[in-house]
Amino acid sequence: MTDSTDTLYRSLTAKPGSFVFDDRVTKVFADMISRSVPGYQQILEMLPTLTRQFNFAGRNYYDLGCSLGAGLLAMSQGLDGCEAKLIGVDNSAAMIEQANTNLAGSNAELIERDVMDTKLTNAGMVLMNFTLQFIPVELRDELLRRIYIGLVDGGVLVLSEKIRFDDEATNQTLTNIHHQYKADQGYSEMEIAKKRDAIVNVLIPETLDSHLTRLHQAGFKVATPWVQNLQFISILAIK
Repeated sequence: MTDSTDTLYRSLTAKPGSFVFDDRVTKVFADMISRSVPGYQQILEMLPTLTRQFNFAGRNYYDLGCSLGAGLLAMSQGLDGCEAKLIGVDNSAAMIEQANTNLAGSNAELIERDVMDTKLTNAGMVLMNFTLQFIPVELRDELLRRIYIGLVDGGVLVLSEKIRFDDEATNQTLTNIHHQYKADQGYSEMEIAKKRDAIVNVLIPETLDSHLTRLHQAGFKVATPWVQNLQFISILAIK
């Protein structure tokens, strides 16, 4: 195995709520998210198409919680030949450092900052790929309103999240399938259990209805799922 293969929880002690985006996670993050989040690659593959559809020359294209820069790279493909600025924001110094390497030669600006402290202006598109779920629930309304204000008319927010279901049987069924998916990707039962424990109270999912209600209350005229795989969903919201 290479150093970029996610084997963190084979030996790492996983205390409840201990998951952080540190240097160890950064080194294996691309492998971790690919093997842990069904549908993630599909979202990345569709982003160039989406960006071509919502192409605003001279506007800013943000990725909030940009991690290693994969979303910025995908958006840049759809902006080929368009004068637009790519801006990535992440509060993890390790992620920003690696993203700078991954995006070397591009016109992307990478900023180490908490998304709650980020002012958005002149935005044609804002991408949040599995970022909001790590923001305290009581701050999510404010963040979505600020994103809405920062978007130009017709601008879009792409909000990808892990969701939960009010019906416990549905919730458990999809969770079981998700665990089987991770096992199929080579994770052991111990690794799956440790990761689940580490992320308790760090990643806080909400229902789809909660997300859609929040988006409509923020002012978005359209808010609809556009990609879903198990309990992982991406919502398209248009100002």
